[in-house]
Amino acid sequence: MKHKKLLYRLVLFVIVGAAVLFTNAADTESPKINAMLLTGQMNKYHDWHVTSARIEKLLEDSGRFEVTQVKSPARGEDMSSFKPNWKNYDVVILDYDGNDWSEATQKSFEAYVADGGGFVVHHSSDNAFPNWKAFNQMIGVGGWGGRKKDYGPILRWRDGHQVLDFESDGGAIHPNKHDFQITVRDQTHPITRGMPETWLHPHDEIYSRLRGPVAGTHILATATADSSMRNGTGEHEPMLMTNYFGKGRIFHTTLGHVGMKESEPIRSIQCVGYTVSLQHGAEWAATGNVSIPIPTAFPTADKISIEK
Repeated sequence: MKHKKLLYRLVLFVIVGAAVLFTNAADTESPKINAMLLTGQMNKYHDWHVTSARIEKLLEDSGRFEVTQVKSPARGEDMSSFKPNWKNYDVVILDYDGNDWSEATQKSFEAYVADGGGFVVHHSSDNAFPNWKAFNQMIGVGGWGGRKKDYGPILRWRDGHQVLDFESDGGAIHPNKHDFQITVRDQTHPITRGMPETWLHPHDEIYSRLRGPVAGTHILATATADSSMRNGTGEHEPMLMTNYFGKGRIFHTTLGHVGMKESEPIRSIQCVGYTVSLQHGAEWAATGNVSIPIPTAFPTADKISIEK
């Protein structure tokens, strides 16, 4: 009887061990995420050439993504033939604030996201398409472009939870670029799980008074600028967010400012915290899960972490 029990345990051990090895092998050999980085136009305050090159590098360096840059026609050129083939991609990362797409392209993108396509909104891309209703629903909140009180409430974090401010007037603002702390408000979400509660982010803009339809927007992390600063609101403003549109998952980050002056520092997009949040957000938008590890070099509450 004892021999039979030992034999049974040995067989069970072999089966379980084989299953683990098979699972690990399958994970290692998982196909890469096909990502479209849509770019080609930007407002006069941001250099999409720099940000798009960096986004592509950071995603591909993770080993999880195959990135294809899709560039729109230049600003002022005919947009009628701009018709990206969304269905070939698991996620679209938007680094774009330019001319409106044709109605057909807008509708096809709406269908792509609603049917489960992932979508990442990067920094000033939430300034884009102020008159496109579905886009505003996807991003939840946005800034500039005439987004005033009639666009919806301002989204903020107060007293331990997110709130909608229907009363305040005015559109989006931001204080001058500076180093500031990011506070993670949801440490259980796959994107932010494992991050320290507070980490220091360098030389970036705190987008403030973002407003819109909000819908299912969920705040992951916030930052605040003291009201003594020019354009500082003293409020905890959303920096990292998620949303849904139909079956589609959306990750919205306001981090990642790069200006047009060659002499301006680009530390905002060299921050390890920026890198990890972008990689995690893109993977989550594409798959619903996050497998990319958090490096030991992640910033702390009082120490910036830069990678070249």
